[in-house]
Amino acid sequence: MNSEAKFSGKSTLYDHYRPGYPKRFFKELISEYSGSNDHFVIADIGAGTGIFTELAANIGTNIIAIEPNDDMRSILKARMEDFKQVTCLDASAENTGIADNSVDLITVAQAFHWFEADAFKKECRRILRKNGQVMLIWNSRDHTSQLNSETAKISKRYCPNFQGFSGGINIDRLGLQHFFTNGYEHYAVSNPLKMNKEHFIGRNLSASYSPQKGDPFYDEFVEELGFLFDKYSKDGNIIVPNDLHVYVGAVI
Repeated sequence: MNSEAKFSGKSTLYDHYRPGYPKRFFKELISEYSGSNDHFVIADIGAGTGIFTELAANIGTNIIAIEPNDDMRSILKARMEDFKQVTCLDASAENTGIADNSVDLITVAQAFHWFEADAFKKECRRILRKNGQVMLIWNSRDHTSQLNSETAKISKRYCPNFQGFSGGINIDRLGLQHFFTNGYEHYAVSNPLKMNKEHFIGRNLSASYSPQKGDPFYDEFVEELGFLFDKYSKDGNIIVPNDLHVYVGAVI
């Protein structure tokens, strides 16, 4: 199954239960890179349902959002209806259709690990303006957490395609030193996630590897997640240890 198809049928789960990003942190960070440029353009690649796109749009910058999955993009478009400075396109990370030398900053939230890195790098070089930057973003579960360790064990037991949580936990094998031309800036911020039982189960069901209703092990997976929530919850909520990682650098 290609990466585009992995989330088909999961767009609503993804939109409802995937974690957001710290607004103040990104407002300051994006403002730092945009400076006083009134015509600053962001290309948000692999935009999904627009969770990060909306955050960036609220900062006020012009955005081109790229998403190849039809289910995801339909939610993205609905989410962006009130943001006239946002354009949503049906395209891939490796072939965006964006004009040459037209973008100041490329953002990729929770998606770079699905891209073909060399082809994406070539596309970044084509669409970025001089001194343009690429910003790779992940919400990453803290793998030292006992809760996250037990969640991984349940996922491994009931999800045949589970190979570990995406993002920062596997960052060493993503080859960022090869992707960025002259190194990169790394920002790390603690971003613990407070969830009720519905949200905790929904977050795990939104993963690409998780079973959908009617699949083998779906009921067992949901039941085990419920037991795990009950084990760690307090006053109807659970805190999932999570860190935000951002990598910024040039590819030209």
